[in-house]
Amino acid sequence: MNASINRRGFLKNVAAAASASVMARATAQGTAANARVKAGVIGLGSRGSMIAGMVRGHDGYEVVAVADYFQEVADRAGEKLGVPNARRFSGLEGYRRLLDTDVEAVFLETPPYCFPEHVEAAVDAGRHVYMAKPIACDVPGALRVDAAAKKAKAGNKVFLVDFQMRTEPLVIEGIERIHGGEVGPIGLLSSIYTDEGFSDPPQTDTIESRLQHLVWVNDTALGGGFLVNAGIHAVDVGLWLAGANPVAAMGSSRLIRGDPHGDTHDVYSLTYEFADGLALNHQGEHVKNRFGFCCECSAYCRDGYLDTAYVGQVRILGNSAGWRGGEVEALYTEGAKRNIAAFHQCVVNGNCTNGTVDPSINATLATILGREACERKTRVTWEQMLGENRRLEPNLAGLKA
Repeated sequence: MNASINRRGFLKNVAAAASASVMARATAQGTAANARVKAGVIGLGSRGSMIAGMVRGHDGYEVVAVADYFQEVADRAGEKLGVPNARRFSGLEGYRRLLDTDVEAVFLETPPYCFPEHVEAAVDAGRHVYMAKPIACDVPGALRVDAAAKKAKAGNKVFLVDFQMRTEPLVIEGIERIHGGEVGPIGLLSSIYTDEGFSDPPQTDTIESRLQHLVWVNDTALGGGFLVNAGIHAVDVGLWLAGANPVAAMGSSRLIRGDPHGDTHDVYSLTYEFADGLALNHQGEHVKNRFGFCCECSAYCRDGYLDTAYVGQVRILGNSAGWRGGEVEALYTEGAKRNIAAFHQCVVNGNCTNGTVDPSINATLATILGREACERKTRVTWEQMLGENRRLEPNLAGLKA
């Protein structure tokens, strides 16, 4: 598969994603549902539990099955959601038992290493798919998800990836204004993602203890690592602004958290190169140093600049033009609500354009490219990354089926 796409195709996909976002804004206002979609939720940790609650709270869904590796987690969620005991599944194969029920759509909220296998099984079972980001931890996994998403579209099934910033009206408008040339061509892109790190306890006989409470983000083979799992939000906006995939990346990263047990680096500085000479500089840190959360991307243009943020102000300042924009608020929850509403509308209306897929595949691959370049401390090209097709293998030995 040629994972690279040209600029025109990229912008077409961006437009489709933006269109889905506009629809999501309209449907998030509480309009009456015209169909009840039978939903199953796979992965019921912190965000999975939140997503499940939102799905249940939407009039257009009925949560009929849940699955989590841990039976007690599935039972706790099932109790809250009104799911019968017989439809609460656990273990590594719990997702397959959920797919054997009458669910019409599945919501995937597991550690990302699961996604390629779970997505393929869901699509093969003829289910609509809603999934979290990143879509995989490595290149082979990303390509598997891409192939499954294409199969879903060919089978008239909806496939949506839950990126929140692509649903934010202020970010959408700001990027549309930049693409429209309001302050001239982009000269430089800059993104940043910082947050506190996650608990990284000692390894045990199996990885079971690392499958909860976001511990898995510390393990590259389980969660992709901090850049792929978290920094992807800011990098994705950079790609959206660039309207293209990078041709190469180079940079440096290191591990500085105290008493680490996972292998992911937690401090990053890298530069993405684009074919037209544009550069995207990204920096990230994920350590408990009280700096807190920051997810932003700025476009420095010939006649002004755009600031975007996951939390904070979106605006354009220019020499002779500008835009006041506004403050982004509660995007973590509101973005998910908009996507859940859009997913429902696509399912009941048979809209299988699936415009969020290609941008999400590209963002995942771009952060994998950045991770590889930083860890090697050398320049790595997009084509080199695809050609190497490096696989990460989590150790699942000893886990219950």
